[in-house]
Amino acid sequence: MTPEEVRHVAMLARLGLTENEVEDLRGQLLDVLDYIALLEKVDTSSIPPTAQVVAHLNVTRADEARPSMPVEMLLSNAPAREGDFFRVPAVLEDFREGKGEAVAGEEESIG
Repeated sequence: MTPEEVRHVAMLARLGLTENEVEDLRGQLLDVLDYIALLEKVDTSSIPPTAQVVAHLNVTRADEARPSMPVEMLLSNAPAREGDFFRVPAVLEDFREGKGEAVAGEEESIG
């Protein structure tokens, strides 16, 4: 594995590495690849393909409507609200209602 390949993998992972880190990571990645090569030599022909090693069981409750907390109590500490909704700053910089654009810092209500 070349230092350029390590830098490429780091870029894909959005990691900024120093030259020393590139060399350290290069050694670690080579160790991982060596271990994978060792695992590829293991005979698994008698083992069926497996998605889960142990049986997996989802325990869920019935989906039943039930009373929730009052809206006034839930919104009592909200820094800003609009009707029965929280009002929060827009997270998309170019999004305006109806135009598909917004301006950073504008607030929108969610709920």
